[in-house]
Amino acid sequence: MWLFVFFDLPVVTKKERKIAATFRKNLMKDGFVMLQFSVYIRHCASKESQAVHIKRVKSIVPETGMVSILSVTDKQYGDIVNFWGKEKSKKVPTDPLQLEFF
Repeated sequence: MWLFVFFDLPVVTKKERKIAATFRKNLMKDGFVMLQFSVYIRHCASKESQAVHIKRVKSIVPETGMVSILSVTDKQYGDIVNFWGKEKSKKVPTDPLQLEFF
């Protein structure tokens, strides 16, 4: 599963910019990576993991602005088509490698 976090936070005042920056930093601490400005993604290996990360995002949502979370399967995410201007292609995030413990 892939989690997408979309957000539109106010950034007019210095305090609002600090709150928005803190929100982004907390997303990255939780393993999200920026796909576009205000769009962050994270791979989750299971529904249980997904629920944990949704709960974490919910706990850091600022008082103002809008935050949305979308969950898609690996298959759905694999069908994404990206364009970057005139460049031929860029690497999109793939499933993370699974760690093995012995």
